[in-house]
Amino acid sequence: MTDPESTTGRSGFVTFVGRPNVGKSTLTNALVGEKVAITSDKPQTTRRAIRGILNRPAGQLVIVDTPGIHRPRTLLGQRLNDLVDTVLGDVDVIGFCVPATEKVGPGDRRIAESLSGYGRAKKVAIVTKTDAASREQITERLLEVDALREDWAAVIPLSALGGEQLDILTDELLSLMPAGPPLYPEGVVTDESIEDRVAEIIREAALEGVRDELPHSIAVMIQDIAPREDSDLTDIWADVVVERDSQKAIIIGHKGSRLADVGRRARAGIEPLIGTRVYLNLHVKVAKEWQRDPKQLGRLGF
Repeated sequence: MTDPESTTGRSGFVTFVGRPNVGKSTLTNALVGEKVAITSDKPQTTRRAIRGILNRPAGQLVIVDTPGIHRPRTLLGQRLNDLVDTVLGDVDVIGFCVPATEKVGPGDRRIAESLSGYGRAKKVAIVTKTDAASREQITERLLEVDALREDWAAVIPLSALGGEQLDILTDELLSLMPAGPPLYPEGVVTDESIEDRVAEIIREAALEGVRDELPHSIAVMIQDIAPREDSDLTDIWADVVVERDSQKAIIIGHKGSRLADVGRRARAGIEPLIGTRVYLNLHVKVAKEWQRDPKQLGRLGF
């Protein structure tokens, strides 16, 4: 009798969890082979469940990139944590990420313990950023992570930036997925809309170089994307939303210099995605304390 798994292949959902800034979005992009999630050294850069699709002869992985788990200080923060909780309850495999460059701390332990609440998912431990760590650090981290739980299906060190051990992780994740046909057509790398991807590219450009609380206060809303008649240009109108007038002044910069830089960086990311030259019209708007306001959060898609 033919083994059904050998003919159908495997497919399913995996998400990576960990403290903010442990490299989850970078790992997602490296596995998919294309930038589907923005990256930044600012905590809570990821604000939605972004799906990246990885196809292999053995099957298909749907990688759900989520916000980092953190202690929320705003309604937005609570909604991001709730989103992570929902995703964790639905996926087939959870990859718990710890950077090789930092000792395992209380936050890591708390997240590792919380995984017991998601009994249907298999768990894999991943030590990230090995390219930036010494051999001794990597060994120490592997021992620390391995001791956090007894039910790891695997413990894998890797470097998303260096491309090291990514195939090992892919093979392991696919082996843990249920048998079944692909969930997305071949050639699809994400189910994110063009509008959402453009908004995220603009937000990534706006995050560069800002400090303190400002990163949390930045949101982007796309008003319109339209090809210009009789031209190879695409016009994009977008609002960069902040919470206070002082933040608006920072984003705009002296005589608009900083906003112009944001526009240049964003266009460089948007044009390959859209496939045409782009005219990007950015406006900076203030929505007072939007992170704490349910109505404002709803308008901004949270």
